[in-house]
Amino acid sequence: MITTTTPCIAFEGERQIAAGPLAYVAVMVREAVLRGGPGPVLVYDAETARPVEIDVRGSVAQMLQRIPVGETAAADEPVKRGPGRPKLGVTAREVTLLPRHWEWLASQPGGASVALRKLVEDARKAGGPKDERRAAQEAAYRFMTAMAGDQTHYEEATRALFAGDAGRFEAAVADWPQDVRVQSERFAAKAFA
Repeated sequence: MITTTTPCIAFEGERQIAAGPLAYVAVMVREAVLRGGPGPVLVYDAETARPVEIDVRGSVAQMLQRIPVGETAAADEPVKRGPGRPKLGVTAREVTLLPRHWEWLASQPGGASVALRKLVEDARKAGGPKDERRAAQEAAYRFMTAMAGDQTHYEEATRALFAGDAGRFEAAVADWPQDVRVQSERFAAKAFA
């Protein structure tokens, strides 16, 4: 969930105009929109490169009130405790498996739920660096597609990104506008690590 403290970056056209917590970036974006600059004003989550929508209508205070402050509103409510098992944020969902999988899960100590949680945690630990690299590639690709999709050597840069070739990537983005190039390289750095 996006909150006032989520790190974000904002661009006006090809020029970066702000970076920092969303509350700060939102104020800078509002100023740019009201000024009516030359290019569109776009905001991205600084970790995932997902676009962030900001409603700049009204005063700064009104604008900031529309951005959530905490993780969820429910987190601020007092926790009511009663008899029974504590709620641990468990979400019930449906899983489709073959009968032999259900038989194996049922035979595990603690039952199917415990076995599935252990399997998921083991997979998360084993895939950590690989998952982080994939997430970094996706973030860089998302940003590059939005901000540099029409730049020279865009296709070469994306091929180098997914091939893990940092040198070829840097050569492909060398002629891009400075702020777009710097952010593309920042997002891609984790993919090449």
